[in-house]
Formats: sequence, structure tokens, C-alpha cells
Amino acid sequence: MSGKERSPRHRPWSVYRANTFDLSAEMMGLALSGNSQDPDEPVLEFSVACSELVTPSLDRKPTSFVAVSCTTPPQAFWTKHAQTEIIEGTSNPIFLSSVAFFQDSLITQQTQVKLSVYDVKDRAQGTMYMLGSSMFSVKELLQDKHHRLHLTLRSAENERVGNITVIAWQIEEKREQRAPVARLQRGDTVNGRMVLPVDESLTESMGIKSKSSSLCKDPLLKAVFGGIMSRTYRFPTTDGNHLRILEQMAESALSLHIPRQFVKLLLEEDAVRVCELEELGELSACWENLRRQIITQYQTIILTYQETISDLHEYKGPSFKSSTLKAERKLEFIPTNLHIQRMRVQGESGYDRTYDVVSIGAPAAHHQGFKGCGLRKLLHKLEEARKHSAGSGSKAMAYQPQDVVKAKELIAQINTLKTQVCYYTERLSRAAKDRSANALERTLAILTEKTRQLVTVCDSKLLSTAIVALAAARPEFTQQGSPSSSSLSPSSRSPSRSPSRHPTSPSRAATSPSRHAVPPEGSEGSKNKRASFQADLHEEEWEKVWLNVDKSLECVIQRVDRLLQRDKLQSDSSSEDVFLLATEEPSTAKKDTSPEVEKTSPGEWSDALYPLLTTLTDCASLMSDKAKKAMVFLLMQDSAPTIAMSLTLQYRRDVVFCQTLTALICGFVIKLRNSLCDSGFLRQLHTIGLLVQYEGLLSTYGEELAMLEDMSVGVMDLRNVTFKVTQATSGFAPDMLPVITGNRNGFNVRVPMPGVMFDSLPREIQNGMLLRVQPVLFNVGINEQQTLAEKFGDTSLQEVINMESMTRLNSYYDQFKEVLPEDCLPRSRSTTGLPELLKLLSQNVNAKKSKNVEILWQAAEACRRLNGVRFTSCKSAKDRTAMSLTLEQCQILQQEHALAPQVFYQALDCMRSEGCRRENTMKNVGCRKYAFNSLQLKAFPKQYRPPEGTYGKVET
Repeated sequence: MSGKERSPRHRPWSVYRANTFDLSAEMMGLALSGNSQDPDEPVLEFSVACSELVTPSLDRKPTSFVAVSCTTPPQAFWTKHAQTEIIEGTSNPIFLSSVAFFQDSLITQQTQVKLSVYDVKDRAQGTMYMLGSSMFSVKELLQDKHHRLHLTLRSAENERVGNITVIAWQIEEKREQRAPVARLQRGDTVNGRMVLPVDESLTESMGIKSKSSSLCKDPLLKAVFGGIMSRTYRFPTTDGNHLRILEQMAESALSLHIPRQFVKLLLEEDAVRVCELEELGELSACWENLRRQIITQYQTIILTYQETISDLHEYKGPSFKSSTLKAERKLEFIPTNLHIQRMRVQGESGYDRTYDVVSIGAPAAHHQGFKGCGLRKLLHKLEEARKHSAGSGSKAMAYQPQDVVKAKELIAQINTLKTQVCYYTERLSRAAKDRSANALERTLAILTEKTRQLVTVCDSKLLSTAIVALAAARPEFTQQGSPSSSSLSPSSRSPSRSPSRHPTSPSRAATSPSRHAVPPEGSEGSKNKRASFQADLHEEEWEKVWLNVDKSLECVIQRVDRLLQRDKLQSDSSSEDVFLLATEEPSTAKKDTSPEVEKTSPGEWSDALYPLLTTLTDCASLMSDKAKKAMVFLLMQDSAPTIAMSLTLQYRRDVVFCQTLTALICGFVIKLRNSLCDSGFLRQLHTIGLLVQYEGLLSTYGEELAMLEDMSVGVMDLRNVTFKVTQATSGFAPDMLPVITGNRNGFNVRVPMPGVMFDSLPREIQNGMLLRVQPVLFNVGINEQQTLAEKFGDTSLQEVINMESMTRLNSYYDQFKEVLPEDCLPRSRSTTGLPELLKLLSQNVNAKKSKNVEILWQAAEACRRLNGVRFTSCKSAKDRTAMSLTLEQCQILQQEHALAPQVFYQALDCMRSEGCRRENTMKNVGCRKYAFNSLQLKAFPKQYRPPEGTYGKVET
């Protein structure tokens, strides 16, 4: 290469960033009657082909590629702009990758373009020499009648070494403007001129359907994605036409934005947990020691979260985490190498399709290490430890998992309902002050409903049991001579209460079927009787508490009814009726209320209701606080024996889940944006939820086995995520970034959309319906470590994960068939129906076959045909992921767009050598090579092997 040419390897990173310069009038003139409304359309795109190439050695034909450099006066040096793929062993190569200048290229008609043809002698070593070169100006190309140039290639010695033809591609806006063009055959591709029309449907709702779905220009996608790289190709089809392919790769601002929010929520949740423990009140010495231990553990983890938040806010690097930083402690919540991979396909018949896949390094706790096991095994070990502590007669009892879940649900419900009761009590007081009969009636109805819900929630046998256990842990209880701790622990007694309340019923059961009961150790009968008597007293006291709430509510209802009756009689009745009411009312009031009511003036609604509302609020608060403390104590009892192990595991799970969640939100945003005009998908979304399919390429050997354990738990935890679409408050990018709320029991993601987009959504989604997620994970190891696992190790984890996901995928499709018509799904040219495809996938999942990559292909196709979102993952999302993504792109082109089969592998090598994923290696490790070696690749399925010269020993 010329010494003046600059390699892209030495360009500053900002060169790769998407720019937003406006086109000058001169640049606009470069577009060849193009679709100026489409921001993804290049200003200039051309293809090249060589003929009659001559090499000094007549015994071999050249293995060639073309490097494209440009310079725009007054610039005095050449800048490398692009290069084609390498084509082996021919003197007449026709290159599939085209050369595109996008709006940020800033070329003018005076720009000079140099085409340098290189002959590669050894692809593995990268040895090559320049065969010859030629130059032209952009103005020459545009002024040519057919927008094509035939140039002579000359060597450094000015000898003719062949010819090169440049063809500028043209895209017309409207089909009716399209001039008749002869079908291109392989032989005359070089001399032909193709005009690709843009589908008429793209001009409909241009602001939503076509123009605004651009990663570069769409207000929503531009807020979420950036750092966009683009590559263009022209591939022949089976019918002699050509496909125009735009491949793009973008990183996401959510890589940082989501972890910052997520860790803050975790910090708040754990801080609330510490406050709840502190507010339990005075406990006996042994329980107090346990409480201190638990709080200490929580405070340690809270400090870690505080440090993480500080680190995330101080981070000033790019908006993606490179694979070299995957084990960096400060960035462990950030997903590794998260990108959107997009392929846009346009055909001569006018169609325009877009395919998106989210690529992410396997969600795993790389900083914490693996030591032979990941989350699945750690969760199993925790369960075993809990069972052991329960069976050992520990004072801090271990509850059944369903009890723990129920306790957490009760705390959340009590917090919510208590807040609502207080809110509507205040609203009722305001309505009384305003003397608004309608508002009073409406608010009372809601207050009644919420209060009764609160009473129902608090009337729980698990709660009643916990009340007794907490009372037994008080110092005064111990001083009264309690028996052994085990006889008074909640495990030894649990009243059997029916769901409906029967406060007068004396029946009580002695044990709870949901607990591990521990027999008394050396307790005396008299002590047990005393303990039983004291427990009954506490239960009766608890019953009185929630009965007081019920009675307080009834008093409020009766008082409001009388106030409304009086108001109605005063406004609608005659003076005689009012006189009758005045004479009859005292006798009525004596039956239903206290003497104060008789003294209350009918007009003083606020004064009449205030004491009753105060009593209701106090009683509801007392009941809620007592219930909440009992549940907190239950959770304290349950967690105490394994608190250190539990919080360590929880932290690991948080790290993995945060990475998985970030990728999910990226996928959801781009899928929703692309499907605004797809009524079938939107109906499916709010009816049965969104299918998300993660593809794993991890081996089941060594550390990657533990990574797979982490990843599988992280993906399944996505079932606790819901989405809600809202209207953005403004068009500024920060106002269109997703917002997370909730806690570990369930997270909700609020996705803001610009008003025009939001208005196009179905009424159900606009009204705030929560949108569910159905995650599945299919994994097939493909590298040399998987060979070891299959011969000497264990592949059972992979088999279990795939079978579980197959069950969930079938269940999702069954739900679809029950409630939705087939026309909700996208059309496919495949001859295999969806039921048959799922059947084939199931057969492959259950087959014992080495590196059965058909599982991955069929799962990906099933996901696309079910309107799902695709995710692809290996350890770093850089090398194996690149092989998978490029293979999937070519498979889609062949199955859905009639890519000519004879160029399938040439197209595949073209994408792998010159496509966006090659640049992804550069972004991550500073080298445009995949991290494979020849020995490794022999173990890979042949479809996953990169072309020579694109791989080598580099950092992973």
C-alpha cells in the first residue's frame, strides 16, 4: 500500500462513531435519484469487478481483493475507505461486497477515488503485493450516462495488468419511475445496470414505518443505539436478480444506563430490609445476636452496591464493555460486548425486510470466577444447606420455599394496601370538607375495597403463626419462663384457618403442613401448657387488631351513609319531611352510633368524619405494622442459618440478571419500534407476551460449563420482568430511555415512545397493560472444548436446558394457537410449516448427536416465525458469535430471499472477512482477527469456520 494511505486500524475511535452532519447541497447532488427520505441509503454506492488480471507468475491465477482509498482536495493524503472480500484463483473476480459512502462520509464531486488491486500469496500469513491500481473522480462516475467506468489497472512500473469496472448502483423512489431493465446474468453482471425500487408501502406513514426505523435517524432508536457501523453487499439470486444487503452493527447506551438504575434499586431494596430488621423492636439476647449478624451481612453488601454505583457513574469510556474487561470488578454489572446486529434486505420486486439479533457475551459473573460451578449448582447447594439447618434443630428455623415467597408477597401487599388506605382516607376527608356527595360516595367505595383487601391479606395462617413466633422472641416472654426454643418456634404450631374469616371459631390445629417441625427437647408439660396459653392470647390479640379495622370501617360507612341521606333529604324533601327526620332521627341514631352523632350538625361533614377516619387510619397502620414485623421476623428466622451464603449467591445472581436484563430491554425496544405497523405482532404481544430466544454457543467443559449455569439462571429470571409502554414527555433523548422499577420479586420496565409512535399502538398497550416475557435458551457447544466434554466430560446440563426450553417453546405456541389466528405471524417462504419445524426441533433436542447445530438453526427460525426476539451469545460475543450471526444472515438470505446457492459460501466468507463482525474484533481487542487457531477450527462444524487470513492468536 502507498505510504500515504492511512489504515483504519490507526484511526481514532471517533471515526467509527455515527455522525449527524447535515448533507450539503453538493452532497445531495451525489445521490443517484436515490430515496433521499431513507437515512440508511448511501450517498454513493458502487461495485467493482476485475478482468484479465495478470500476475508475474504465469503458473498461478491471482487471489485478489480491491482496496478503496479516497482524498478530497485540499486534503493532501489518501485515506483508506473500504476493501472488498478476497476471491481466490481467478483472473476475473466479481466482488460481492459493494463500496458505500454514507451521509457522514463528506465526499464531494471533486473527491478522487483510488482502486488498488492486491494479489494475496498467503492468506494465513497475510503476505501480498499490489498488482496494480487505477483512479477516478466521483464527478466522472456520476457524469457517465450509465454510471459505470471501465478503467485500466497499471502496476508501479506503469504496465497494464488488467481491467477494473466500477458500477454505481441506483435506487429509485417510486416503482412507476423505474425504467425497464434486462435481467442480469452472471456473465453480464459487470456490464449491466440494475435499478432497485423501494417498495411503495415504504412511503406510507413514512414517519413511522420506514424512515424512522433507521438506527441513525429514528428519534427512539437514536436515543438507545449509537456507534453504528455499516457494510453493503450485492448478492445474486436464483432468478438472476440481485439483493441489496445493508449490514449494520450498533452499541447501546443502555449498556450503562440500565445497570446504573438496576444497582440503585438493589441498594434501596437491601437498605429497606435493614430498616425493617432494625424496626422489629426489642428481642431476646439470642434473637438479637442473629439480627445483628444478618444486618452486618447486609451492610457489607450495601457498601459493595454503593461502590458499584459510584464506579458506574464515574465511568467515561465507550458505551459497551469490551471482552478484555469482562472480569473487571467495577464493570461487572455491564453486559460484555453488547451490540445490535441488523441486516436489511431489499429486492428488485420492491420488498424491504429487516432482521435484528442482539449479541452479548454470556451473562456470567466473570469477576467472581467459576471454580467448577455456577448459579445452578450454587442454588442447589443453598437449598441443601437450608434443609440441613432445618433438620439440625437450629433456633433460626428454615421455612419451606413457598412460605418464604408468600412472606415476601405479603410484605409487598401490606405496604401497597396500607399506602392506598391512607391515601383514600385523606381523599375521603377532602371530599367531606368540600361537601361533594359524589366524590364522597366514589371515594368511600374505593376505600372500602382497599381496606377489606388489607384485612383479607392480614387474615393469613402463615401471618398468625409468625405473630406468635415474634411474641415468643420478645424479652418479656423469655423472662416469664418459656420452654425450649423449639417448642415455641413457629414450626411447632400454626393455627389452621380457613381463607374466609371466622373469628368466633375456637378450633385450632397444632401443626402447619408447610413447615419442618422440630420436636421439643426436654421441655416439661407445665411449660408447654403455659406456652400454648400465651400463644393463644397473642392470637386473640391479633384477631382483635384486624377486627378493629373491620369495625372502624363499618363506622365510617354508616356515618357517610347518614350524612348523604341527610343531605339528600335536605335538598329534595319538603320542610315537613325535614321536621319528621329531626323527630325520628334520635331513635335511629341510638341504634347505630354513639351520642356524638346526635350532636353533630348535618352540615359539618368534615368534623363528623374526622375522628372516625383517624381511628380507621390508626387501626389499619397498627395492623399493617404488626403484620409486616411478623413477616420480617419470619424471613429473618429463615435466612439466619445461611445468610452469608445466601447473600453471596444473591449478589452473583444480581450481576448475571443485570446483564441479561440489559440485553432484553435492547431487544424489546428495537422489536417494538420495527413492529409499530404490524398489528398481528402487537396483538400477540399484549395477549400472550413476547418470546425471547437466547442462543448459546458455550461448551459444557471447564469454566464455560459454569458460565452456562449462570446464563441459564439469568435467562429464566427474565420471567419476572414486565414491560409497560408510555408516551415520552419530550423528544429529548434522555426522556426516551427506559426506566426500571420494582425489586427482586419482579421488575417493570417502562419504555417511553414519541407521541406519534405511541398513538399507533393498540388501545390495550396505550392503557398501560403489562407485557410479559417468555424466555427460552438453546445451547450447543461447538469448539474443541465441547469435543472434550462429549468424549470425557458431561453434556447433561446442555441437554436439560434444551429440553426445558423446548417444553416452554411448545407451551408458548400452544397458547398462541388457543387465542390467536395464524395470520398474526410473519409470512415465510419455507416449505416447512411451523408445527413441523417445532417437531423437528424437538427430535433434535432429544437426539444424542455430537455438536447438533441444527438445534440452533431450527430454534432461531422458530423464534423468527413466532415474532420473537433473537439473542446470540458465546463467552465474549466476538468470535463464535460472529460465525453464528453471519451464518444466520446467509441462511435467511437463502431461505427467504432466494440467494443463489452457488454463492452461499462466497457470501458467507464475504460477511466474515469484510462485514461488521470483523470490525467487532477490532473494537474489542484492537486487532481485526478472530481468536481461533487452525487446530481449534478442525473441531468446529464446517459452517462455523472463518476464511483463511481472518483468524489468529489474539486476546479473547
